Amino acid sequence: MDTQALYDLTPLVSLLTVGVALALGPLVWVYGRNRQQAPVQRLQALRILTLFLTFDLILFGAFTRLTDSGLGCPDWPGCYGSTSPWGANHAITYAQAAMPTGPVTQAKAWIEMLHRYLATGVGALILVMTLLSWVHWRARRRETTNIVGLSAGHEVCPWWATASLVWVCLQGAFGALTVTMKLFPAIVTLHLAGALILLALLGVQVVRGSNQAARLPMPSALGRWTGFALGLLVLQILLGGWVSTNYAVLACGDFPQCQNHWWPEMNFTQGFELWRHLGVTGSGVPISFAALTAIHYVHRLMAYLVLTILALLAWQLNRHPLWRAHSRVLAALVGLQLATGLSNVVLQWPLVAALLHTGGAAALVLTFVWMLACKQAASMVAPVRPAAPLSSTERGNLA
Repeated sequence: MDTQALYDLTPLVSLLTVGVALALGPLVWVYGRNRQQAPVQRLQALRILTLFLTFDLILFGAFTRLTDSGLGCPDWPGCYGSTSPWGANHAITYAQAAMPTGPVTQAKAWIEMLHRYLATGVGALILVMTLLSWVHWRARRRETTNIVGLSAGHEVCPWWATASLVWVCLQGAFGALTVTMKLFPAIVTLHLAGALILLALLGVQVVRGSNQAARLPMPSALGRWTGFALGLLVLQILLGGWVSTNYAVLACGDFPQCQNHWWPEMNFTQGFELWRHLGVTGSGVPISFAALTAIHYVHRLMAYLVLTILALLAWQLNRHPLWRAHSRVLAALVGLQLATGLSNVVLQWPLVAALLHTGGAAALVLTFVWMLACKQAASMVAPVRPAAPLSSTERGNLA
């Protein structure tokens, strides 16, 4: 059989059609449930639903990776030049017969293509959201009076939606590279990071477009602490992605020690050589087990620091009544990450725990975005100064 070309654009139009068809369902649902509402409220409902579906897409992307389905279709954007695995049945059967435990099977092909369909559908929703954002923005600028049902808290700059549209296109490009570069670890990790950035962009728009968006004052010291914690969280997520993409989760199968040592043998040079193919060094030498141990153990050591910082932040937020709900969400997610992280080690990387670990990381990012967006809204509100006390003459005049 001839080698399949990495890029085959033959099914591109039909794949885009599938994405549009998938997006029509959520669009009809949003309009049907909000047809009596103002257009800006329908747009906000679309933002919320798109955010929810993007979160689901991140989980399904993790499922695709964890089931080794990332190369279920070895070309892009279709599957052996077809729109679906049905059309590629002969090629998939041939590949599966040649390597029964290899990356190409019927099940893996369907998982990979479902991920591409869902990603295309989310992209179509973001395109519609961007167009509607600009339409409402221009309509608002033409109005000389306030639109009924529209308050200052509803207005979201359409450049946020535009940035989301540009970013989801870049995500599509990284998705293509993930396949054509054969699960290149740096590309796969950046693809995960890009998905979380897209989630953050959508989260900001949901917060700013809410008519109940809380304008919560936050002490400047606590705001700096929150930003610092977010920076550490991002670094830890990248390290976690590096563990997953290098399949280093099982390098340490015990806890709290690793391989019955507090400081096992590790090769940091190989482990953190960023630009290399999966399983080998930049020079083509197979990566050592000590390198996988280094990848795993650095992520674990960093987890001790990050979880401690997040727990302290949750405690500090709980001291401020307006931020207690956020502190409880943050504390719950810290507990989830601790439990699922331990489960991945002691239970030998069960699928459910691994998915929940990825979902918890995404939820943490969204929680921080929510807090910082509320804090930014609060900083734009002019402080109300207490009225100066009346003089004795003024009190006499009032009497």
